[in-house]
Amino acid sequence: MKKVAIFGNAGGGKSTLAKHLAAATGLPLHSLDKIKYRPGGAEVPHEDYLDIHRKILKQDEWIIDGFGCVPSAWERFAAADTLIYLDLPLFIHGMWVTKRLLKGVFINPEGWPENSPIWKISLNSYRVLWLCHQKLTPRYRQLIDETQNTKQVFHLRSAKMIRAFLQAL
Repeated sequence: MKKVAIFGNAGGGKSTLAKHLAAATGLPLHSLDKIKYRPGGAEVPHEDYLDIHRKILKQDEWIIDGFGCVPSAWERFAAADTLIYLDLPLFIHGMWVTKRLLKGVFINPEGWPENSPIWKISLNSYRVLWLCHQKLTPRYRQLIDETQNTKQVFHLRSAKMIRAFLQAL
């Protein structure tokens, strides 16, 4: 495990899992939300984001948490030796987005740039939940099926599976 891509729908615990994995392995952690957005929530120019992403992929070791955009996601999945897909029931993703929203009133959410606009980002997370579930979830599941013989793959489908994965580190 040297190059790890952690992905899944909004609110699935990607950043929290990534933080624990980085602490356990010593691998450098790169949160795409912190790369794609500046403190305060302004988006970095897309080409700048892609340049940073490509530079990270060239490194010998990394954990990358998040989505970014479709082209960078699939480039990352190809470069990774380990894929961790958080594939929880849709209602759990929705509940965890709500939990992050409520908690975010008091502390900055894990993996987000400082002073992120919690309400705006949370509303966007609610908006993309169904879209991701409809469009990306089938593609993610196909990716996991197609790569399980060539990469180390973890398909975590419940909070219990996530806890067991973290305890095994």
